Amino acid sequence: MAVIQYTSKDLDLLARLMRAEAIGEGDYGMLMVGNVGVNRVLTDCLDFKNIRTINDMVYQNPGGFAGINSPLFFSSATTKEKQLAERVLKGEYYHPATNSLWFYSPSGNAACIPLWYDQRLAGRYKNHCFYEPYPGICEPLH
Repeated sequence: MAVIQYTSKDLDLLARLMRAEAIGEGDYGMLMVGNVGVNRVLTDCLDFKNIRTINDMVYQNPGGFAGINSPLFFSSATTKEKQLAERVLKGEYYHPATNSLWFYSPSGNAACIPLWYDQRLAGRYKNHCFYEPYPGICEPLH
């Protein structure tokens, strides 16, 4: 059972976003990007109060994803990429993205900064730093 409703178009859109944002991070990196996207649809707080669909999440402006401007975003998702997207849509979560609503990739080998959009660092996976709301700011996501 899916944690949010989605169509085949939504699945392709999420898979393309995951690829564009994290193909260099491998499957786990792409899964974690998917976790952040699903979390933004699930939550009803902070910058994500009017985000109710995958399309809303991917194209949120301001506050969306830089990956939508990448050439990697514009071609159809592969079967494997869709399978990864489907896993997060069905509720698989990976630390440090479990409750994260933000991520970014610092330049070079720079350390993750402790706060991003006034939210705390949840952890790092390869080149991505993940950030989650402080307790009590948003309803628990999971």
